[in-house]
Amino acid sequence: MSDPAVPPARALWWLYEPVHAVTFLQPESRVAFEAAGLDGGWRGYFAARSAPLGAVDAPPVIAAFFSFAPAMVEHALPEAWTHASPEQALAARAGGSAAALTRLLAQVEPGRIESAATALEEAVARLDCAGRVLAAANAALPRPADAHGRLWQAATVLREHRGDGHVAALVTAGLDGCEASVLHCAADTRRQVLQPMRGWTDQEWEAAAARLAERGWLTAAGTVTELGRIRRQALEAATDLAAGRVWEGLPDGELDRLTAVLRPIAALCRAQLPVNPLAMPPVRQ
Repeated sequence: MSDPAVPPARALWWLYEPVHAVTFLQPESRVAFEAAGLDGGWRGYFAARSAPLGAVDAPPVIAAFFSFAPAMVEHALPEAWTHASPEQALAARAGGSAAALTRLLAQVEPGRIESAATALEEAVARLDCAGRVLAAANAALPRPADAHGRLWQAATVLREHRGDGHVAALVTAGLDGCEASVLHCAADTRRQVLQPMRGWTDQEWEAAAARLAERGWLTAAGTVTELGRIRRQALEAATDLAAGRVWEGLPDGELDRLTAVLRPIAALCRAQLPVNPLAMPPVRQ
């Protein structure tokens, strides 16, 4: 890996996360969702992301997605299933994502896309999804036939696997969904970007900030304290640890090759993302 200070689990997340993100942030996906009857913005997001679980109501999605305001999820589910079945939602997200990647990666050699898809699929095959509901549900889906679809699906399983582990770390630290979002914004993301994307009201947001201040994680002004910085570093380290087993035991040369294959793909996808709510660093060429 290019930076030995960055764990492989984090370095590779920075590369496969932009591949997954085309699902909800590119025009092809929006068109696919609308064609399936999942218009209205967030209806498509909640239906498509939860579709591997079946036609679920809001409560399990609130639990699994964690950082979204319950009212925001309840506005979309279960009403979305009156417009499209989970199978239709899955078809829309797969078709839209593959179409977006086909456009974004038009200048990438097909062999590189095939190599990246195969390498990520091999990583998915090594995953232990016990305790990771979203990862397990996505890993159980049929394998797409085309390389762009395979690349997207493998990236999605890996990112949901990491996300499930991150939620476990947040729960262990005693944080709720709003507190996690407030802490994230206080550290490195603009509130104006993340709060509307998570659906929390100003009253809920300020109450969460007050709770974090009482715990000593934030100042009264909403900035991160030294204790908050230490606790947040511990959260990120726990997330990396939970996501790192799949990369353990691989020769350094194999990790370097995977990074080299993914880096230009990730850079092309990242360049077209309208927002970066996760505040990931830019992909270095």
